[in-house]
Amino acid sequence: MNQAPTFSIQHQVQLRFLSPNDIPNIKKLCAECFPIEYPDTWYNDITASSRFYALAATFNMNIIAMIVAEIKSRTKCNKEDADIMSSQYPANVQVAYILSLGVHTEFRKHGIASLLLDNLLSHVTSPENQNCKAVYLHVLTTNTVAIRFYEKRNFLRHSFLPYYYSIKAGHQDGFSYVLYINGGQAPITIVYPLYHIRCTL
Repeated sequence: MNQAPTFSIQHQVQLRFLSPNDIPNIKKLCAECFPIEYPDTWYNDITASSRFYALAATFNMNIIAMIVAEIKSRTKCNKEDADIMSSQYPANVQVAYILSLGVHTEFRKHGIASLLLDNLLSHVTSPENQNCKAVYLHVLTTNTVAIRFYEKRNFLRHSFLPYYYSIKAGHQDGFSYVLYINGGQAPITIVYPLYHIRCTL
């Protein structure tokens, strides 16, 4: 396919929420975008459960990209993410976890990932979601394209996760990245100030 100008593609892209009827198409998209194989229950959940903010970008009625996030209490974070928010925050403070953000190969570098992420950020910073204080995600340490994408949008590297991903009978390292929103702040630790001092020497 010959690439159309970015402004032309963006003008024709439409956003809508995922539904169970989309499962065959998003399975194909995930197989292309991600090295991880998701179980059928995952697809059923993200397309049917109100727990998830699951948005598709369509072009000529075809799904070309998607973002999936879950807004949840900070107390429901996995152990490796428990320190994203300070324990001083009340238990009902929420965080948004980006499970997936992928774009079909032919439609990359047209701002579609940014369009989807911006839509999510608009949602979690809306007046009704002011109790959501952070957006976070995991990424392979080798996925430099995704890392640059999130860092350009002010996400901060939070932690190194050794052997976090199980891929093709092997294990690969990951990073967690966080964007603090709605007045949320990173936990105060000894490591952050020392790292800052080391970098400025």
